[in-house]
Amino acid sequence: MQTAADAGDAAARLAAVPAGHRVALVDPRFVGHVHALRLGLTDPRFPAAAVPGALAAQPEARGALMRALRRATAAVGAGAPVAGPDADGAPEDRTVPGRIAVALEAEGTAVKRPELGSLTAAVPTDAGARAAAESARDQVDDEAVRLRSAVKAHDGFFTTYGISPYSRYIARWCARRGLTPNQVTTASLITALIAAGAAATGTRGGYVAAGILLLVSFVLDCTDGQLARYSLQYSTMGAWLDATFDRAKEYAYYAGLAIGAIRGGDDVWTLALGAMVLQACRHVVDFSFNEANHDAVANTSPTAALSDKLDSVGWTVWARRMIVLPIGERWAMIAVLTALTTPRVVFYALLVGCSLAACYTTAGRLLRSLTRKARRTDRAARALADLADSGPLAQGVAAVAPGLRGGFTAPVVALLGTLVMIGAALFLPYGSWLTVAAAAVYALLSGLAVARPLKGALDWLVPPFFRAGEYVTILVLAARSDVPHAVPAAFGLVSAVAYHHYDTVYRIRGGTGAPPQWLVRTIGGHEGRTALVAVLAAVLTHTSGFTTALTALAAAVALVVLVESIRFWVSSSAPAVHDEGELA
Repeated sequence: MQTAADAGDAAARLAAVPAGHRVALVDPRFVGHVHALRLGLTDPRFPAAAVPGALAAQPEARGALMRALRRATAAVGAGAPVAGPDADGAPEDRTVPGRIAVALEAEGTAVKRPELGSLTAAVPTDAGARAAAESARDQVDDEAVRLRSAVKAHDGFFTTYGISPYSRYIARWCARRGLTPNQVTTASLITALIAAGAAATGTRGGYVAAGILLLVSFVLDCTDGQLARYSLQYSTMGAWLDATFDRAKEYAYYAGLAIGAIRGGDDVWTLALGAMVLQACRHVVDFSFNEANHDAVANTSPTAALSDKLDSVGWTVWARRMIVLPIGERWAMIAVLTALTTPRVVFYALLVGCSLAACYTTAGRLLRSLTRKARRTDRAARALADLADSGPLAQGVAAVAPGLRGGFTAPVVALLGTLVMIGAALFLPYGSWLTVAAAAVYALLSGLAVARPLKGALDWLVPPFFRAGEYVTILVLAARSDVPHAVPAAFGLVSAVAYHHYDTVYRIRGGTGAPPQWLVRTIGGHEGRTALVAVLAAVLTHTSGFTTALTALAAAVALVVLVESIRFWVSSSAPAVHDEGELA
């Protein structure tokens, strides 16, 4: 920390700081909470951030900061500017940091201004104002606000009332001992893997231990995000680990339950894969709908208005959050049922609960889409096309086929292709080449569905239909093969492909676009992988070679996808995206 005599001296001192460092300007008259300064000066996600009387700039904003500071120095001289009311009578930050923040925005550099809530941040200009600011500061417990703001603003009932009241204190304990969110995230993964191993023993003691450990893993899963918000330790690696490990934990636990059931004489691999497929399809419905509508223009849905009205009534908020079976409720249900019942009961409960949740959420989204008058943007259409995961076959069809007209044409064609593929896998003789022909029809219809930009009211259904077409086909063909270990191999293949689809979602959310086209082409796209599995089933009918082929395909997809994903998320271009906590 250095004290500058005036704006000119501040410019000279900042120029001497190495280019790769974050720098901050704070008015010496600043009065406020320490956490207000943390929010304004230490959050690494934004190129520049400001609170009244303070401004921080990351290395990428240093040049703009220096230019703005030099212009401010030339305009007002070396004397310290004062703070006063603006034209509306509201306080305006006329300090050097405040003026520089305005100048940065005028030049095109985004300046994050965090919500301070009850926190105080002010630059008083006289004794009376200073006394008032100090009084306001002293009346609010800075640490209590920091703990409260570490908790995610909108979470499920179980997480809000069963986990967060004490996990925030675990987060503070971790922060005071120098632990990072990534270390806590890794601990959560390790705990869940141990839980999966305990479930794989197939004993009652193992199931009880698995249920307890799964809950511990979820507590740590909540703690890592709260630690990140408490200490403002956001990172690109943390965003990737948090998103990736959640999927790895759930899939590993399902596999552990299935292995444990086998040891007890009950084969539930098909149920385990079914639960995973259903959960993944639920998620892609959420992702597609949100990407299609988050920047829609002229949104006027009466269904959305009714939803907002229901959210104003306390009990309906929690009822609606619980009925969608979010991760907290889902993991609590899995943990309790694991300890008290059998893996088969766990998977039945998951299938029933997730099916009801899927029906509820999808029905609501359909009503919103049909009743809203909105114009979808090019960005939304691009996101849906990326989520569709079309490979060379579908892209080739889309390139030469005329775009089909009609508001609901794309989802209808995608649904038709999905029904043809799943119907063939279910009802045609296993190993029939007619199933391969159905896969060709599926690829053709998939290309027709994406031949035009996906801007229709229900075009967000196209990616979920494709996910169901691919995942369910793999599940059905593996289950009908009667080949030992085919379903576990299919479980591995769907896990690898689902990771690719989740990775695509989180890249789009971070604003960096989907994975590169070479990756999509290399792993075939959804229609290419579906056709390949159909061909393998026909060529390797009822032989152990089918299991070997599925295993090899799963390993190849996982290798390519993971290498590219790790390269992206550890690179400097990857975004740091985290859910926000409660307002301070």
